[in-house]
Amino acid sequence: MKRLAVGILAHVDAGKTTLSEGLLYTCGRLRQLGRVDHKNAFLDTDALERERGITIFSKQAVLPLNDLEITLLDTPGHVDFSSEMERTLQVLDYAILVISGSDGVQSHTRTLWRLLSRYRIPAFLFINKMDLSGTDREALLRELKASLSEGCVDFGADQSRGAWMENVAVCDEEAMSRYLEQGELSDTEAAALVAHRKVFPCYFGSALRLSGVDELVRGLTLYTKVPECPQEFAARVFKITRDAQGNRLTHLKVTGGTLRVKMPLKSGDWEEKIDQIRIYSGTKFQPVDEAPAGTICAVTGLSQTRAGEGLGAEGVSEAPALEPMLTYRVILPPGCDPHSAMQKLSALEEEDPQLHLVWNAQLREISLQLMGEVQLEILKTLIDERFGLQVEFGSGSIVYKETIAAAVEGVGHYEPLRHYAEVHLLLEPGERGSGLHFSSACPEDQLDRSWQRLVLSHLEERVHRGVLTGAPITDLNITLVAGRAHVKHTEGGDFRQATYRAVRQGLMSAESILLEPWYDVRLE
Repeated sequence: MKRLAVGILAHVDAGKTTLSEGLLYTCGRLRQLGRVDHKNAFLDTDALERERGITIFSKQAVLPLNDLEITLLDTPGHVDFSSEMERTLQVLDYAILVISGSDGVQSHTRTLWRLLSRYRIPAFLFINKMDLSGTDREALLRELKASLSEGCVDFGADQSRGAWMENVAVCDEEAMSRYLEQGELSDTEAAALVAHRKVFPCYFGSALRLSGVDELVRGLTLYTKVPECPQEFAARVFKITRDAQGNRLTHLKVTGGTLRVKMPLKSGDWEEKIDQIRIYSGTKFQPVDEAPAGTICAVTGLSQTRAGEGLGAEGVSEAPALEPMLTYRVILPPGCDPHSAMQKLSALEEEDPQLHLVWNAQLREISLQLMGEVQLEILKTLIDERFGLQVEFGSGSIVYKETIAAAVEGVGHYEPLRHYAEVHLLLEPGERGSGLHFSSACPEDQLDRSWQRLVLSHLEERVHRGVLTGAPITDLNITLVAGRAHVKHTEGGDFRQATYRAVRQGLMSAESILLEPWYDVRLE
């Protein structure tokens, strides 16, 4: 069985969830078509989603197509929930980008296209709502070529084989040479061009009326290639949720080897066993004993995982491209203990790491970062439903960050009675947008490898704040260059204190720079 993970992406209201319904119905997984406006869509299961008619949480459904099994991932279209969408991109083999035929290429469509390019995900395009008056197929195709890529080719059923092959061949020099020599191109050659993002098949139709959905399904079977997976176990975590019973679910894609029940998994300083492997389709799931490479599943029994983490041979994922630009103060109801509230809200940060919950010990306040007003309203309802807390939010303010202008060394020394640790760090400015990178250049005969790993984990475990405004630091390469431990008196917590002090001392002696977010605006 060949397995593919295919995500559906779109600007809000382009008809993405309606297309998901159409695909499920066409493949025989639904007996009756649901509709967003009727509040009975198969994948929009949350009460908040049905009430507002938008997708807030990414969902999955399994589509069997002969010898191909597609895991369909429906992602949020609203820009306020784009961090949920971007996490899902990390596990996709292919994407279906839905574009409204009446609106054409919109602002968030361009953002999605840039993200697909960044993560090197091959894409199929479905131009929806072609049943509405005023839609022009040829004009839309010209707009797609001009705004997105010259590789956008109409793969619709009314295209003659010769014209279709010629349009595909001109997207690649080698393909053009073969076409001129042989007079044709095979479906396998076209699939290879799609996989290498040289061709983007376009299908026109109406998801609500199931027009063009059959052609899209046929295209997914003919013009996709299953990526090769290594034999060694590897997996990528993309989401953390909780089921109705409160069990913590780690959603992941197996990218190599096979995942089995009771198999021990380790990452960093933790090791845990999997209790159950679940294959979800909508709200229902099927427990399985093992999940081969290519499978998208949810597992129970893991308490330390986080979104974006690599397990086994899988590396750490890139920092997200879309980040919240606004920070809000959480106003708790009278008599509510801020510490217990922080503990409850940290469960939401597990599910959406981009919330960046921050506890200000001096002011005894909680603040978090958000994308916009819609997310704020949803979060308020979610906190009330989940924890029974009726919170309010203060007025939003801009998220600032800090970095440094030149390299500097920071030294941290911790030596109370019967404790000892010393850490020397080199802080160097990185490129804009590069985030934080940690490494070690310390000889093992000076500081044991286990202590070095501990220092690096302490660097990664918390948000380090700058000295200008207390904003988080970014765009820095921090290298462990030296360190000392005592044979008898050093304990693990000693290096935590020494590491934090080294970062702080380095920032205090550096020339700091305040960074503010800027928006790239386009008016039409």
